[in-house]
Amino acid sequence: MRDASREGLAWEDNGLGPEPRWTRDPHIRAVERVCCRHLGMSLRDIKSEEEEAGGPVSFHIDGAFNKLYQVKSPRGHFMMRVSLPVDPQTKTRGEAATLQLVRRKTDIPVPELVAFDDSRSNEIGYEWLLMGKMPGVPVYYRWRKMSMAQKEALTIRTANFQAQLFRCGNFGEGFRSIGTLGTSANSDHGVPEPGPIVSSFFFSGQRYHYPIPRGPFSSSHDWIRAQLNIIIKEHTTALGEAKTELDKDYAESALRVARKLLRMLHKIFPAIVHPPERTVIWHDDLSLRNILVDSNGRVTAVIGWECASVMPRWVASQVPEFLRGTVREAKPDRNCYTDVNNGGSEVSGGDDPDDGLDNEGKTELYWIHLMEYEQTQLRKVYAARMRQLRPDWDMEVEEGALRVDFLNAVSRCGAGFYLRRIEQWVDAIERKDYLPLREVLRVGIKKETGGSAGSKPTTAGTFTVISRLS
Repeated sequence: MRDASREGLAWEDNGLGPEPRWTRDPHIRAVERVCCRHLGMSLRDIKSEEEEAGGPVSFHIDGAFNKLYQVKSPRGHFMMRVSLPVDPQTKTRGEAATLQLVRRKTDIPVPELVAFDDSRSNEIGYEWLLMGKMPGVPVYYRWRKMSMAQKEALTIRTANFQAQLFRCGNFGEGFRSIGTLGTSANSDHGVPEPGPIVSSFFFSGQRYHYPIPRGPFSSSHDWIRAQLNIIIKEHTTALGEAKTELDKDYAESALRVARKLLRMLHKIFPAIVHPPERTVIWHDDLSLRNILVDSNGRVTAVIGWECASVMPRWVASQVPEFLRGTVREAKPDRNCYTDVNNGGSEVSGGDDPDDGLDNEGKTELYWIHLMEYEQTQLRKVYAARMRQLRPDWDMEVEEGALRVDFLNAVSRCGAGFYLRRIEQWVDAIERKDYLPLREVLRVGIKKETGGSAGSKPTTAGTFTVISRLS
């Protein structure tokens, strides 16, 4: 399907879903001219050594939906992000509004927005944002060398950020309705309101063209129903186009699970909500790569806001992405893990994203287990700080747990992963067996129908979590 508004973008199936591809790369000289104009500098003003290096603008890195360029000028260093038109105008407009509001209403260190263009009517031919370059490197590269005290301080700082986002809005605490800021035509004294949602779930591949609501949504029910309708539409189409029995079985399985989730939806989320649901800004990808730190592990910036939206408060009861992982209470004994050749090098303050990590002569399994242990301890630190900032935090987490699980089940169903175990979880919830989704995805559920001779009989219909693949 040709779409003039998305010219320059193509989608390719990588086996795991649609992946965006540039059909035409931005010309770096066009990027350079736009940057110079908005920074008030002339190419003639650039120092000769920079000219010899190719000018004030240099390519930095590819993102999922963008290309990032470094910009040097007499005013300092900046970053230019040129974006694919995955969600034309809306994504760029939403990110600009979110950055400006967060910078104005909180002390979260986010890039200063210099200028942006949410159209393709410019020399580059793509949407772009020009921002100040933030100091520091992704904490991903520092993590292994940081002390636990430094990691705890970073976690507490992150909790402080989230508490500020709860208060950042136009209704005292947060907003009303679910969507992306700045994509609505309305505003309240300069504070943007939620509009249509910007999310890869909604814009990936042909989903962008599906005739489904895109927000703003007045309730969690309507928001998640739209996602389930996308899944049902997608797999109904796939079923009609299936060329093999395997493709047919997969589409039928996904449809069955999505329809079960849809039937359960009203039992977990009220269908009618008035006034619209209270919502807060939620950074859905607060990973170790999107938190920048200095050489002492202190937070210098939070980046990666391009698909951040205003979400239900129960969504924000989750821990940030970098704290999610398997529970591991015992610290792994370093001496119990295999020694290997050192295959990486610690980042030394540079920006090279290909810099490896120093494995210090230990197998990767040691670092995985250590990370799980640290995440387990740091989740406690995060919860303790959130309790100080929001006295009802434990209640918010408890009341949001089933809703968070349901949202994650929908997300995994949409990606086509763990369909059998999601169905097991849905069936268990229907029976009012409230099992954590994470545990069911990890080990599955086995029905106990009875015991062996001489053993105590089990109750028919009882289900237990099992520790093997099903």
